[in-house]
Amino acid sequence: MAPEAPYNMSFTAGGLWYRESVEFARLYLTLKDWQDVRRRALDDNLIQARTASTSGRICREICQRLAQLNLEGLQLLSDGSPREKCQILWLAICRRHRFIRDFAVEVIREKYLHMSLDLTYEDYDVFFNAKAEWHDELEKLTVKTRSKIRQVLFRILRETDLLTKGNSINSAVLTQRIVKAIAKECRDDLVIFPASEAEIRELLQ
Repeated sequence: MAPEAPYNMSFTAGGLWYRESVEFARLYLTLKDWQDVRRRALDDNLIQARTASTSGRICREICQRLAQLNLEGLQLLSDGSPREKCQILWLAICRRHRFIRDFAVEVIREKYLHMSLDLTYEDYDVFFNAKAEWHDELEKLTVKTRSKIRQVLFRILRETDLLTKGNSINSAVLTQRIVKAIAKECRDDLVIFPASEAEIRELLQ
């Protein structure tokens, strides 16, 4: 069997970046070019990081995430409800980072469907170790970096309200326009949310 494509682990630079991502989406809807968005964000210091290199790294990551969205998704990120904005950001992150998408589908959603709502570090470690058998880039990571990846992923889950502070999985309260917007482009992307197929079908009617 051929080895799987390497995972992109650049999400360790931070968390959800909710405020910044909304601003970037609005800039793109005006400028229509991600390079222009990045330049404007750096010129206006939208990231407000301590160093120029950190700002540049964060700007690049946000732009690469949001570039995964179509215009309808970016419009929802610009003017949707706070919950819808978080869900669209989660979609962008999962499209950008297959490692996170796999965890969302193979661990979070499976536990949700089986009504096992406590998400533990052990759940994550089992997932990580299984993936490391097929991904040399994971196997080569230091213990410190592995811990950082787990910390950032759990932070993103809490910031999107898919996980409580006590590490319990929240049901994704999806709106009809979110579900229809995602399904119109790629229905398979809906599996990144802790929601049942019946719930999704009802919203698609």
